[in-house]
Amino acid sequence: MNKQKMKSMKEQICWKHFTRHGDAIFRSLGKEIRIGVLSVATLAMAMPSSAVAMTSMDKQQMMEGDDSDYEISLDETEVVGTLAPLPADKAVRLVQVISRKEIEASSAHSVNDLLKLAAGVDVRQRGGFGIQTDIGVNGGSADQLTVLLNGINISNPHTGHLTVDLPVSIDDIERIEVIEGGASRIYGSQAFAGAINIVTRTEKQSNVGATVQGGSYGTFGANAHIAVKAGAFNNRVSGGYSRSDGANGNDDFNKGNAYWNGKFNSELIDIKLQAGLSTMNYGANTFYGTGSKTQYEENRRYLVAAQAELKGKVRVLPQAYWTRSLDHYVWTRSNPAAYQNFHQTNVYGANINAYTTWALGKTAVGFEFRRENILSTRLGKEIDNPEKYKVPGHDEHYKYKDGRSNYGIYLEHDVLLNDVTISLGGLLNKNTSVDGGMKFYPGVDISWRAVEGLKVYASFNQSLRVPTYTDLYYYGPGLQGFADLKPEKSTDYAVGVSYHNNFINTQLKGFYRNGTDMIDWVKKQGADVYTSDNCDINSIGFEALAAMNFEGLYGKESILKTLTLSYCYNYQNRANTEQAAAYANQLVFLRNKFVASLNHKVVSKLTAQWDFTLKNREGEFDNAITGKTQQYGTFGNLDLKLLWTEKNYSLFVQGNNLTSHKYYDIANVQQPGFWFMGGVKLNINL
Repeated sequence: MNKQKMKSMKEQICWKHFTRHGDAIFRSLGKEIRIGVLSVATLAMAMPSSAVAMTSMDKQQMMEGDDSDYEISLDETEVVGTLAPLPADKAVRLVQVISRKEIEASSAHSVNDLLKLAAGVDVRQRGGFGIQTDIGVNGGSADQLTVLLNGINISNPHTGHLTVDLPVSIDDIERIEVIEGGASRIYGSQAFAGAINIVTRTEKQSNVGATVQGGSYGTFGANAHIAVKAGAFNNRVSGGYSRSDGANGNDDFNKGNAYWNGKFNSELIDIKLQAGLSTMNYGANTFYGTGSKTQYEENRRYLVAAQAELKGKVRVLPQAYWTRSLDHYVWTRSNPAAYQNFHQTNVYGANINAYTTWALGKTAVGFEFRRENILSTRLGKEIDNPEKYKVPGHDEHYKYKDGRSNYGIYLEHDVLLNDVTISLGGLLNKNTSVDGGMKFYPGVDISWRAVEGLKVYASFNQSLRVPTYTDLYYYGPGLQGFADLKPEKSTDYAVGVSYHNNFINTQLKGFYRNGTDMIDWVKKQGADVYTSDNCDINSIGFEALAAMNFEGLYGKESILKTLTLSYCYNYQNRANTEQAAAYANQLVFLRNKFVASLNHKVVSKLTAQWDFTLKNREGEFDNAITGKTQQYGTFGNLDLKLLWTEKNYSLFVQGNNLTSHKYYDIANVQQPGFWFMGGVKLNINL
């Protein structure tokens, strides 16, 4: 009898929620298990840096934005926020997940737009469609965030401004996992304030698809993909292009991307390969100063990575990767030779994690090597013979270079009790740019399952961040780096509680970060330039989330579909008041952020998605237009997307910033007003 017939004879069980009853697993033996989907604007577990989500790389489909239940085996209910995966009900760390269903419903044009829906994430965008964006978590800067693509660390040592230059479009993304707080013991030394993992799609069957859209300001975009699934092999190739004239003058852009991921799954080993390219050319307006309104920038990024999971009593998960980033910055677009910078970074690394389950719990160990090199016309140490280092495609030579290696040893043990999980771990880390030997950064995460659906958790973690090459070396109009910067260090504390049932998922947590030797660009009284310097900055705040799934109460015919409300409060201060008095500039951070997202049925197959964001940003800047000091202040943003869905295609129209309110996330970089888009999306199974 073939496997398909055997499968059809099995009794099916639909799990609507998990239970801790001691005999639950025995009731499921020999049966096909189907797990019903809870509200997906919810909290789930993140993954270690050497693996993708779930217990193997093929389990991304569990979170797909599909209305059907998902057929998975019992062991696939494990999720991870630790080096070793834990069962979902024993997870120790809560993170927010933006699911495929939410991605398709939202009015987002880019990954950066999607992250605006997470209250704890500060998105400081310099233009539309994700053209260079600074992303921070819980008051952290763009340099203090680790970004992963399917578990591969793609953070840029040149500058955090370029970290989210991605080779994928939002059509390629299955979900985004937002991990808030220090996480160096899981994600590496640069996961100082948090980590964001972007998981790409794995198709259930062979298909082709395309999206075409256009709208205001001469904006046009197109994406296409082909997925081929054959036995144990699964491949997906995608590409896209978009362009716009821009809304505010010299903020035009064109960008493209190409991406491939391939998978092979077997009983003994899972293998995943991925390769990608992204390219962006854009007017940079007043991104880096008000002395020129015709700045211009070009970015290129290349990625190649391989991952595997060897199965058995001891699970082994190796990975290797290489990324290259090219950056060309021009101060005056019409006369590039007057002032321009070229930068090339090459990052390559290898990780290997292993874990096993035994009588006293789960034990994991990991090893990491990461090399970060830069060639530049401005950043690094002077090259004796620069004629050897020609800038590709230009009559220029790199004059500076630098490099550093990072070595990490990860250790962890998870104690699994009936109602309590304790995860103890630490990172032994050595970076060749930092004096001294191995440094130890410990962490403890604890969760207590008080009653079914209710979980209380607490955590303590220490983290570090080495300066970017921009922090260390940059010099230019009004800016001067400092080559002797110390690495940042932090101690993070968090406490929280979550509750979920078939209708609602809620979370409330508080956090505190004690930061020492934090890196900031400051202008001391009497100085003419901003310099990078170390200072002590502490952050404290809390975050609340409530995600309601009305279909869980009233079924799929409910007019109201989902409602998500979230809020984050953050406060920062310089701990050394004498040092703080020497600075003329103020801290700029997002003190309050409120997000409301409502999805509802309009008529027949037409749905509406409303996304409202209210921000209150601390700090001020000298407005180059008015000549006056301006507070960032409080501002709201309302987006709407109307979506008509058929089996093989969907139609959409959307408006961003419906009130056309002009506001600033970054000094003197005005954000676009009302922006209209419309398009069609096709998907055909083969």
